[in-house]
Amino acid sequence: MTTILAGPDCTTMTEVRAGVDALDRELVALLARRFAYMDAAARIKPARGHVRDEARKAQVIANARAEAVRLGVPEDAVGDLWETLVEASIAYELAAFDRR
Repeated sequence: MTTILAGPDCTTMTEVRAGVDALDRELVALLARRFAYMDAAARIKPARGHVRDEARKAQVIANARAEAVRLGVPEDAVGDLWETLVEASIAYELAAFDRR
């Protein structure tokens, strides 16, 4: 088993790539957990028209941007990623709503 080092401890590209690959697996697992909440939302919301909530979308993106600032990572990049994530989540939730 390969030891995964923290980014600052990496000295080779092999170590960097191992860390990135491990982190990507964790991120996908977290996304699976997030999409499970979209399944729950589709089950709980009374009407398809309630799936898209622009105020909530703005709040989620603002929260992610604020966390990016707190952690010292690029706020605009995180905002863009969350825009894509939220839109994908809405599309997923609409599909889940239609399957019920």
